[in-house]
Amino acid sequence: MRISAKKRYSLWVRPLLWLQARHFGKVLNPAKLWGRKPALFWLIAMLFGFLDRKKSPLAAVMRSLVCVRVSQLNDCEFCVDANGMKLAERCDSVDKIKALAYWQQSDLFSEQERVVLCYTEAMTITGQKVTDELLSQLKQWYSEDDIVELTALISFQNLSAKFNTALDVPAQGFCALPIQPQAAKKSVAKESDESSQG
Repeated sequence: MRISAKKRYSLWVRPLLWLQARHFGKVLNPAKLWGRKPALFWLIAMLFGFLDRKKSPLAAVMRSLVCVRVSQLNDCEFCVDANGMKLAERCDSVDKIKALAYWQQSDLFSEQERVVLCYTEAMTITGQKVTDELLSQLKQWYSEDDIVELTALISFQNLSAKFNTALDVPAQGFCALPIQPQAAKKSVAKESDESSQG
């Protein structure tokens, strides 16, 4: 990282670091930087906590697809790593996860996912713009309040990815954790049965 972690963090920051270590098994690298500014760290943590809450109007898989795609577009190693782990936990299709970077050429994504990913890219890629037509397409599935929340999620993930990329925050190997979605387990079991019969 281009800025070092502190040896000792404020009492205001330590509860967040403890929660991360408990949940992920280690403190997340970006937290070591956000932790230098306690008030900012709490604001960022609360904003993301709200956007990724269970009662969000956006489905969990959709939220993760958006976060991973923004991470890919920003070349953020840490974000792809951490958000990829969450997508693997939420999505039962390994093929869909692998195809996300090339979603336009894949038939694994629903029409709703395609429109959301198109909106995500229009917001994220420099030179692209959100059109009235694209917003109208989103309204097939989302209320105006929901679209505000989707826009906030995409904006937050861009903030996070750009922060991490600028300060060279490295990945932490989360995607290497032994997470096998149900579809992958079934596929592995089926291949194992077929090879033992052949």
